Amino acid sequence: MKKLTLQLVFLAIISLVACKEQTKKAETESMEETAMEEPEKNEISNDVKIIPIEHATAVLEWTDKVIYIDPVGGAEAFKDQKLADLILVTDIHGDHLNVETLEALDTKKAKIIMPQAAADKMPEKFTTQIDVLNNGESKERFGITVEAIPMYNLREEAKQFHEKGRGNGYVLTLGDQRVYFSGDTEDIPEMRSLENIDKAFVCMNLPYTMTPESAADGVLAFAPKQVYPYHFRGNPDVSDVSKFKKIVNEKNSDIEVVQLDWYPNEDY
Repeated sequence: MKKLTLQLVFLAIISLVACKEQTKKAETESMEETAMEEPEKNEISNDVKIIPIEHATAVLEWTDKVIYIDPVGGAEAFKDQKLADLILVTDIHGDHLNVETLEALDTKKAKIIMPQAAADKMPEKFTTQIDVLNNGESKERFGITVEAIPMYNLREEAKQFHEKGRGNGYVLTLGDQRVYFSGDTEDIPEMRSLENIDKAFVCMNLPYTMTPESAADGVLAFAPKQVYPYHFRGNPDVSDVSKFKKIVNEKNSDIEVVQLDWYPNEDY
């Protein structure tokens, strides 16, 4: 009788162990399937949504972060946009720095990156939000690395518009994407020597910045994967973006020229 009892106990133990092993195997397989179906949480998206507002003003959306570039146009221009996490201002001129727009927007959660010359024109209430960044400096905010690139004029007749050291172009690192905004510049050596740029927003308007030919020559030097002509309304003329595209693609067909609507209320 005792022998039979021991055998039954032994069989029960073996059965229990087998059940546990099967359960563990099933849980492991389920976890593996889930891991294959879902991306790892630490993966960072490289998708960047670009929303042109007007002229030099744009909104970028990347993961759950929203970036305003040179916000101008009042609250109305941003009525359909998400609130900014990061605001970048390139220069002191009214088509880049517009204090009235910054005051009209809900920027409570935003950090504002700008050069010292622009910061000097900001009301005191923004002081805690402002990160001053000057040429050659960089800063990380919200997982976004921002590098300040010089922007200035080379032509003697235009040097009074943008002197070296005052304003910033910016390179943003968004995941593996590097995005360049030229600000107001000519095809300066610092732009021509950029590397590994995925998206480049390049200005071209006279008399303030550069011709389509100069812009194309500068772009061909650093060869971004994509180039977005922007800031191309001049005084009194609008630059010939189609000429810019033709020059770039005749010399480097690998560069994609992307034309967005930067002047929705105008024919050009």
